Amino acid sequence: MKTFVQIVEAGSLSAAAAQMRTTQPTVSRRLQALERLLGVRLLRRSTHAMKLTEDGERCVERARELIESWQAFEADLRGDENDPEGMLRVVAPHAFGQQVLVGPLAAYLRRHPRVSVEWLLHDRRPDFIAEGVDCAIQVGEVNDLGVVAIKLGEVPRIVVAAPSVLEGAPVPAHARELAALPWLALRTFYRTEILLSHARSGESCRVALRPRLSTDSLYALRSAAVMGMGVCVGSTWLLAEDLAQGRLIQLASEWQAAALPVYLTYPQARLHPPKLKRFIEAMRFEWPT
Repeated sequence: MKTFVQIVEAGSLSAAAAQMRTTQPTVSRRLQALERLLGVRLLRRSTHAMKLTEDGERCVERARELIESWQAFEADLRGDENDPEGMLRVVAPHAFGQQVLVGPLAAYLRRHPRVSVEWLLHDRRPDFIAEGVDCAIQVGEVNDLGVVAIKLGEVPRIVVAAPSVLEGAPVPAHARELAALPWLALRTFYRTEILLSHARSGESCRVALRPRLSTDSLYALRSAAVMGMGVCVGSTWLLAEDLAQGRLIQLASEWQAAALPVYLTYPQARLHPPKLKRFIEAMRFEWPT
């Protein structure tokens, strides 16, 4: 079953054999043995391509679940909770995973040399079973009742723009003054309006906006802001250097958008492998403050 999953993930029998440090005939025999055992065809192969059958699609999802459960069961019996091993597949938001989370990830890998991590960066919610993903970092609220969600922290957000956007006018002090300026939108979290709150009084102000540019990329948003294309609301960790260097300035500095929660999510299960347990601990302990 592990060989079958390896074939699917590697894309071919020869690639799976190389990764498993065995021969292609051995991999082929194992696949045939599994097909005979289950009484179904799992893969269709030709000279140039390999494709899962419908039964194969169903089997690979269950196989991943069973392998993970068995590994967790073995680890529990052996008592090797503090010495995890194997491959951990993690999905993280693109910008967050390149910058904020690399430090905690490095600390985890140094602490557990027998674990390898596949660090997958994209902003969509993963299908844990179909994609073989162990856990994911998610910015924003979690609405999926089928996952466990552990809150790691929050991301403060502020309003910024390049000095040129103001064209010599005074820096806006109140949120309502921002509506007249050109805007940039981060489609993941705001598009045609943004709710800002006053840090001391708690007063709220809903700012309507018609963005000149909408994007789903934090880095593109930041670059467009630095180039003077408009005002944006962004994460403080992303904008700190540009603010320090004067490329951006904070507008309506007493007003902020609601901080975004950051969660580590993973599928519900009776047992979880030590590599996942230790990763959860590392993310909580190493989370940047």
